[in-house]
Amino acid sequence: MMGWILFFTYSIPFILVPEACPGFFGYNSPMKKIPKTVFQLGLVSLFNDLAKEMIYPVVPLFLSQVLGAGPLAVGWVEGVAESTSSLIKVFSGIGADRSRKRKPFLLVGFAMSTLLRPLVGLATAWPWVLFLRFADRLGKGVRSAPQDALIADVTTPANRGASYGFHSSMDDAGQLLGPLVAATLLFLGISYRNVILLSIIPGVLAWSNVWRVDEKKAATPPKAKNLDMFQYWRGLNGNFKALLGVLLLFTLGNSSDAFLMLKLSQAEVSSGLIALLWGFNGGVRMLSSIPGGSLSDRFGRKPLIVSGWAYYALIYLGFALVTQKEGLILLFLAYGVFYGLSEPSEKAFVGDLAPKELRGTAFGYYNLVAGLGALPASLLFGWVGQTWGYPAAFGVGAAFAGLASVLLLFVRKN
Repeated sequence: MMGWILFFTYSIPFILVPEACPGFFGYNSPMKKIPKTVFQLGLVSLFNDLAKEMIYPVVPLFLSQVLGAGPLAVGWVEGVAESTSSLIKVFSGIGADRSRKRKPFLLVGFAMSTLLRPLVGLATAWPWVLFLRFADRLGKGVRSAPQDALIADVTTPANRGASYGFHSSMDDAGQLLGPLVAATLLFLGISYRNVILLSIIPGVLAWSNVWRVDEKKAATPPKAKNLDMFQYWRGLNGNFKALLGVLLLFTLGNSSDAFLMLKLSQAEVSSGLIALLWGFNGGVRMLSSIPGGSLSDRFGRKPLIVSGWAYYALIYLGFALVTQKEGLILLFLAYGVFYGLSEPSEKAFVGDLAPKELRGTAFGYYNLVAGLGALPASLLFGWVGQTWGYPAAFGVGAAFAGLASVLLLFVRKN
């Protein structure tokens, strides 16, 4: 089984980008301008997300069913995991600009996640899960901004959205495969703990593929005596900062997807089926990310982001109002389109607005804002859900998304 999984995993980039295997496919792909470096990074992300998504749908169930944690504890675990590593993303972005190198940050970041992520399976209380999830996300903090900056370095405005779309689709392919592997293991009777421990296998494959990535030397940033995040911040323009402000507002309503899976669990959807549905959700993301990024190259970034955020608001309203199991499953699968519309377009918009010598810094701040909003968003959702119920919590998330989508219309591109 593992051999077929690895064969299919290595085949996904060639299916989405036929030019990666010239002479085998007899047709032209709209993605033919994807740079080689982006293709290589996509393969790394494919394996890394396979490892991450093996445990993502399992952890909230592990917390609630094995460790006895409530929704507020889940909010702490998922919120702290993202938010407390956010500051690292800024410094890694600045460091990547100062050193003009991205790859060393990728090697360290992916190594940290590969080694620390599986240890969640050894936890005996939810605070240990909180600590290990935080440590895992530190690895993401080290690699995220340099990785996004490297993609911006090797692309142009004409293919930047498509390239981020391809990279996102590789993340989403991992999300498709990871839960399928987890669901298969659960159906075979493997415990939550052992499923989490086995995630080290694709993690090692991800890290080993980082060595193959071709790096382009970055532009020289302004000189700074110290690692001064505020000096580099002043080098970013006002429109970029306005984008971050609106993004923060949206993020306050964008709580952890773990709550969607808990909602399915409350509707008596089995844990194995939830893992499968999370994988199918990744398949929807994978199929929508490349078209979403390509459309942003053609029609602009804002129309795609606004559409994605408005769509998110409608999906959350659906989760607030629908109670039937079948309806919730359909909403959960449809939710994947939101990522395809928004994520590649957001990153391409950041790449457009950022000076080329400060791209690492810009993506550091972009990830900082997304991470800082994750903790209050998940705590707010957990508190509202625990106090007034899940429908009210989903309604609050929809309201934040709707307001942010309107305000984004006033952010200028130049």
